[in-house]
Amino acid sequence: MEITKDDIIHVADLARLDMDEESIRTFTVQIGDILKYIEILNNLNTEGVPPTSHAIVLTNAFRDDEIKQHIERDILLENAPEKENGSFMVPKVVG
Repeated sequence: MEITKDDIIHVADLARLDMDEESIRTFTVQIGDILKYIEILNNLNTEGVPPTSHAIVLTNAFRDDEIKQHIERDILLENAPEKENGSFMVPKVVG
């Protein structure tokens, strides 16, 4: 797909961006290069390559779940500025 100066101006207008001539020329070249690279990637044989969400292996940094004794409600509410019927009272934030 060939990107043109008019394409850049159209998208900039949609995004309400004010671009000078130099920026338009720069973006035309850069986006054109990106689209050429994507076309190269589209032509690669990916048969048998499993889909991935990341290019590198990631491990989860969370700790293991452990069953622990819960804190009693009355102890949690001891320092609450306002409480009612075993619950925290907070200001209304939704109209």
